[in-house]
Amino acid sequence: MDQQRGCGYAVEQICRALSEQGLKVSARTYRGWKQRQPASRAITDAQILNTLHDLQQPDLKTRRPKPEVLYGRRKMHIWLQRNGFADVSKHTVDRLMRQAGMNGLVRGRRTATTIRSKDGHRAQDLLNRNFRTDAPDKVWVTDFTYVPTRAGFTYVSFVIDLFSRRIMSWATSTRHDTEFVEEALRLALWQRRNASGSRGRSGVGIVHHSDAGSEYTSQRYTQTLAVEGLIPSIGTIGDAYDNAAAETVMGLFKNEAVARDSPFRTGALATESDVVDLVVEWVHWYNTQRLHSTLGYLTPVEFEELYYDEINGSSFDVAASKLAA
Repeated sequence: MDQQRGCGYAVEQICRALSEQGLKVSARTYRGWKQRQPASRAITDAQILNTLHDLQQPDLKTRRPKPEVLYGRRKMHIWLQRNGFADVSKHTVDRLMRQAGMNGLVRGRRTATTIRSKDGHRAQDLLNRNFRTDAPDKVWVTDFTYVPTRAGFTYVSFVIDLFSRRIMSWATSTRHDTEFVEEALRLALWQRRNASGSRGRSGVGIVHHSDAGSEYTSQRYTQTLAVEGLIPSIGTIGDAYDNAAAETVMGLFKNEAVARDSPFRTGALATESDVVDLVVEWVHWYNTQRLHSTLGYLTPVEFEELYYDEINGSSFDVAASKLAA
């Protein structure tokens, strides 16, 4: 009707012509519709759809979408609440994500990289699949995975604090040997000794949990743990569930950062240097921005900071639940 009005026709003439064609509409209805303000739901939907659209658009510098496109319905609901849409419901998020064509990341199958130690002497499993602890620096879990590049495999090792799921350190190498995983461990020890929040503590008394790979059961690595005062703990052979906390991080890294359609990639990975750049960016996002359901949808850094802020005040559980809400 607006188009026809631009051609010089009156509203009544247009309504009469439409009625003759079987589409009955009155001039009063048209004018009421033109003056009526859009519904608040329509405005909110449009704002959220714009936000979801912005997440999917390639950044001018990196030419990649935002990492939050990896979120499914639950995490996107929390993320939107933290970014200006406090009253949005999960049902609205689900409806608008479907409308925007966003499904979140679907985890893929993991490929095993563990090569068991030939001897039968190894530390016991001190966790027994209990992957929860009440403070930082009580249990560290570690593992490594591989990344295919044009120059061959690049291996990536992570050391993770079980309390906050924070990746404290990482290392890369074109060989998966003891020196490679030991580098990641030493970087974790250095990080904790120099971090103000952790009171500069050493590794003495920390349980160090890994799988039964030969890199972690070697004499050299075992001696390093003993010298640093860490308590070794090793899962049973051929059972990924005994190191599930670390396996989960490996899976997230492969699916969120390494996958071909990852928002952290701009093209093929040619060398170890490309993998290093990938790990640097993903680990920073993982620690400081990625929402974790096991942490009440906080980030690892937020979870640790909350612990140290509340350690001399009210109980941590109460403070965490308030922040999560």
